Amino acid sequence: MAERFVALLRGINVGTAKRVAMPVLRALVEELGYTDVKTLLNSGNVVFSGAAGELKKAPQRIQAALEKKLGVSARVMVLSAAELAAVMKADPFGRIAGNLSRYMVGILGEQSDREKLAEVIAKSWGGEQIALGSGAASRALFMWIPDGVIESRLNAAVGKVLKDGVTARNWSTMSKLHEMTKPEK
Repeated sequence: MAERFVALLRGINVGTAKRVAMPVLRALVEELGYTDVKTLLNSGNVVFSGAAGELKKAPQRIQAALEKKLGVSARVMVLSAAELAAVMKADPFGRIAGNLSRYMVGILGEQSDREKLAEVIAKSWGGEQIALGSGAASRALFMWIPDGVIESRLNAAVGKVLKDGVTARNWSTMSKLHEMTKPEK
C-alpha cells in the first residue's frame, strides 16, 4: 500500500544558485517511480506517494537524481505523512507565535544531530525561542523568531552547528504540506 511522504530540498531556488523549476522537479521524482507527485511553492517542497520502505531510501535517491540529471547538489530530508502529522501536533510555540511566517520548523537530516544542539538549546535567546520535538516528531526543531530569520542570532547559531544537516520551513508552509499529505475527500 502506498504511503504519502514530504521531501524538503535544502537551499534550492535561493538567490541565483541551485535553480530547479518545479515541473522539472516533479518529473524527476516521478521518474524515480513515485506517484501522485505535487510541489508547493518554488522552494523544493515535494509531496509524493511510495512504498512504506521508501522513507529511508527516498532522500538518497532524490539527492542522487538531482545531482546526476540536473547537476544540483542539495540535501534532501524526507518525512512520512505520520511524522509530519506528529510535528504539527507537537507545536510548542503556537500560542505565542503571532506571525506564522516567523515560526520556523527545522527538520534534522539525522537523529544524532539533536545532540549537537545541546549548547544552543541551553542558551537564552531573548525573545527568540527553540525547542526540539519528541517521539514521532523527534527530528523536528521548532524556532520562534519574532524579528525574522535574517536578523536571527538563534537561526545563525543553529546553522553554524548543523550546517546542511537541517532544512527549515515556516509554520504556514508546513501546514500546507500537512494538508497535502491527507487523503482527498
